[in-house]
Amino acid sequence: MATPVEPPNGVKTTGKHYYSMWQTLFEIDTKYVPVKPIGRGAYGIVCSSINRETNEKVAIKKIHNAFDNRIDALRTLRELKLLRHLRHENVIGLKDVMMPVQRRSFKDVYLVYELMDTDLHQIVKSAQALTNDHCQYFLFQLLRGLKYLHSANILHRDLKPGPRSYSFVVTIMGHPLIQREDDIQFIDNPKARKFIKSLPYSLGTPFSRLYPHAHPMAIDLLQKMLVFDPSKRISVTEALQHPYMSPLYDPNSDPPAQVPINLDIDEDLGEDMIREMMWFEMLQYHPQTAEANIGVIS
Repeated sequence: MATPVEPPNGVKTTGKHYYSMWQTLFEIDTKYVPVKPIGRGAYGIVCSSINRETNEKVAIKKIHNAFDNRIDALRTLRELKLLRHLRHENVIGLKDVMMPVQRRSFKDVYLVYELMDTDLHQIVKSAQALTNDHCQYFLFQLLRGLKYLHSANILHRDLKPGPRSYSFVVTIMGHPLIQREDDIQFIDNPKARKFIKSLPYSLGTPFSRLYPHAHPMAIDLLQKMLVFDPSKRISVTEALQHPYMSPLYDPNSDPPAQVPINLDIDEDLGEDMIREMMWFEMLQYHPQTAEANIGVIS
């Protein structure tokens, strides 16, 4: 549970209060009352909370020492820039970003999201048997979210597994060179292409054998989605129009994002500039503070 504690230096900051969760200090705005920690990962600890001004349940993620790793700091900046523009029922909403006390020296970042009742990982790992209706509904929601993200001009890079995962992928999907040599030409990194060629050949495992109780149309859609070469995979719109999804899909209920989002960020930005750009993103959630900072950064 969340335990109230004194600030580490004994000096309380106006507008902030302090809690300990999973041996981690949370310095958060006083309008938020933390309830309990609900998860932790590589990028921080998440707790459930209540906004006492609106009585709304939210989730607060603390990213500790956000600038210790420059690549991770850039990822956090991209997340802030991205989620500020996204408004879709199948994409988690960022409701607030807490303003730190010190503009040029803050180390931690606190993000406030809408609180979900559960997550897909917990459902899949639960003892509850997943029916075809469950699988159809979950996949439908994921595809709707992906379609919206694509319309915002993001997710245009192919997402690839790490080297340790490729052996598993080849075992399930089959070695790409079993089919055609040009199935790996999309890999522009010579070392990665050489690594793929070095993996043991495999004809793959039929999905119908892996999932003997799955709906035949679900198997067909899975085969079209899990194609090694991204240019040959079914598109997200085509997936939603597939017979397995089409009974649920109404194209008129999925308007695209209003503004394409530009996430081009200089990969060589230093810590100070990344921090300054994060500060600017935080200001978007605090109009009164932003008014006092007009003209500070464009």
